[in-house]
Amino acid sequence: MTLADVFLQTLETTLPVFSMVFIGLGLRRVGWIDAAFIHTASALVFKATLPTLVFLSIIRADLNVALNPGLLVFFLCATLASFALTWLWAGFRVPEKDRGVYVQGAFRGNCGIVGLALAANLYGDFGLSAGGILLGLVIISYNALSVVALIAHQPGQTTSWRRILHDICRNPLILAVVFAIPVAWLDLTFPQWVLTSGDYFASLTLPLALLCIGATVSLSAIRGDSGTAISSSMLKMVILPALCTAAAWLAGFRGPELGLLFLYFASPTAAASFVMAKALGGNSRLAANIIALTTLLASITVTLGVFILRSANLA
Repeated sequence: MTLADVFLQTLETTLPVFSMVFIGLGLRRVGWIDAAFIHTASALVFKATLPTLVFLSIIRADLNVALNPGLLVFFLCATLASFALTWLWAGFRVPEKDRGVYVQGAFRGNCGIVGLALAANLYGDFGLSAGGILLGLVIISYNALSVVALIAHQPGQTTSWRRILHDICRNPLILAVVFAIPVAWLDLTFPQWVLTSGDYFASLTLPLALLCIGATVSLSAIRGDSGTAISSSMLKMVILPALCTAAAWLAGFRGPELGLLFLYFASPTAAASFVMAKALGGNSRLAANIIALTTLLASITVTLGVFILRSANLA
């Protein structure tokens, strides 16, 4: 297979995902979808359709393949290392008041939507099941570390760790993983009509979520103070994915596992980072800039990354 063939196959994997993001951006600009739609659709995805998708993908998976403790441990270690590296860098380069938002934007990826959608396109059932299990760890680690970063650089802000733990334990995605693993392990079965109905409902997830991501991107926000946002975005989309993926390769990960790790490392900054920054008194405009920039950059950086891994027969 020539490099041109590999590149075309890569585009077939990534373009459907990012085209939906840009369609969402276009629909918002022409007024066909509005803030009320985005709020309602995002809540539906987060609370219902995405947990259903994750649950169904896990119960159908071979846990001997999808549940990989080594993968989970490596991802956690890489996330902690990325957080520490970004924190140290921000200490020298970023004003104190913006450091928390900068750090959160650079390490917190949108794995639940963009990463999972790309994994499903690239690796099918394995991408959904292994990616779904990994999401549980992603949610816990990203939320806890984001609070640490934002509170450390906003001295006047305090938060209740009990409330955060309570929210994490009630997170629909984590609950879906917790309930799905024993069902899959015990090989319990459901009536076919239940599974078919669940598939119909779960199929709403990725197109609806990607449209909402596109619709929340603000091109006008990018034109605001962009220097700090560009720096954080380059860390998020280029430097950290390259370092973490190289470390995964050195650690012995190959094939779909290496590809899944790359897609999660290379996902654009999660939209939830804006909400958390605003709630804890951070620079919400900077958070919006980082989200917009990384979402637009992802169509290029993720495509190139997948192409490089495939060309080298690594993923």
